[in-house]
Amino acid sequence: MAIVGRRGASSPRDLTRMADRLSFVYLERCTVHREDNALTAEDADGVIHIPSATIGTLLLGPGTRVTHQAMSVLGDSGAGVVWVGERGVRFYSGGRSLSRSSALVEAQATKWANQRTRLEVARQMYRMRFPDEDPAGLTRHELLGREGRRVKACYRHHAVRTGIVWNGRQYLPGDFTSGDPANQAVTAAAQCMYGIAQTAVAALGCAPGLGFIHSGHELAFVLDIADLYKTEIAIPVAFDVAAKSPDDIGSRTRRALRDQINKMGLLKRCVEDIKQLLLPGSAIDADIDRVTVQSDRGMELTAGRNYAADSSDSDEVPW
Repeated sequence: MAIVGRRGASSPRDLTRMADRLSFVYLERCTVHREDNALTAEDADGVIHIPSATIGTLLLGPGTRVTHQAMSVLGDSGAGVVWVGERGVRFYSGGRSLSRSSALVEAQATKWANQRTRLEVARQMYRMRFPDEDPAGLTRHELLGREGRRVKACYRHHAVRTGIVWNGRQYLPGDFTSGDPANQAVTAAAQCMYGIAQTAVAALGCAPGLGFIHSGHELAFVLDIADLYKTEIAIPVAFDVAAKSPDDIGSRTRRALRDQINKMGLLKRCVEDIKQLLLPGSAIDADIDRVTVQSDRGMELTAGRNYAADSSDSDEVPW
């Protein structure tokens, strides 16, 4: 087992640039501690060492315990920490995002605040889900109508493929057992997708309540992102599970979706899709630690200075 060597006086955040970090490190059923600038993960099989500066976001799954010292080194290295279900199919809590830059959340707020750009993002989301259609020029109501027809067609297709009798989507909020096995599986799959999407949104520091299709809920943007993968991943897996057996449908769906999500690297894909939606084609320097103050005409000035026009000590920090 490789042991991380001792380092000099540099802090953990100086060791590795964010661009060179692993996007996510997932741990479960272990105790997370610290040794020098490394995290240690100990379980019945032994101890592994993870250089803290290589972590973008640490996902803590079921059965994990984390020490104060481990959280301290994660904070020093600028890593995010998210408490999740197995393989991220539940989101329970999260700390700071993996980015020190506010570029993504500012871009999200700017696009959300303008009705025209908000609709443009909604159209792009539709285009990502159904690349064979061009939604340019469609109104919001037309987008909703087309999306509804495509999802209904997806349900029918997978019902025929798996031999399930499908009588439409039926779900009573708060009563998981109200639907038939196929509907229960679809509900369980949707909940898993929300967990994955919320993990990615939290890791990037975006505003979960500023949605481009959904609105009025604290997780509106999370619902937007989760829907990007509904017809591609969630619905097919749900019907496959329901076709095998009606027993223990919820947990079996979560496990099947967990395995599929892990196999295809969906978390990393979520991160890239969110960046493409909010800042297409832009390189985000997530490792930059810079604070500015806003002036007129969109100008940003260096923080930590006194900009009083009549001040003789304008170069001094104002407090």
